Amino acid sequence: MMNSRSAVGDSELTLQRICGEYLEMPGLQLTLKQAQRLWGLDEEMCARSLEFLVECRFLARTGRDSYVRLTDGNIVLPVLRMAKASIDRLRARGIDRGRAS
Repeated sequence: MMNSRSAVGDSELTLQRICGEYLEMPGLQLTLKQAQRLWGLDEEMCARSLEFLVECRFLARTGRDSYVRLTDGNIVLPVLRMAKASIDRLRARGIDRGRAS
């Protein structure tokens, strides 16, 4: 069983990995399913991570449900701590398992 401290650490590592991929590959566009396969994440963790980065304005979601880096210029990486409150806010807005309600 995973404790909450290691879950937070895993979330931060996942966010760092996602940001790293988008920084290394300009123009990268991924759907939720493609991102899940690329990073080996379950649907919920992948959707929460991508939506968190959209909220931080590091990523944007296109009309075709792809996630793209918001800017190709100089960026400041977001603080990569996905707090429980952020997750709860996403759920309250109906973002659950990558689908808006």
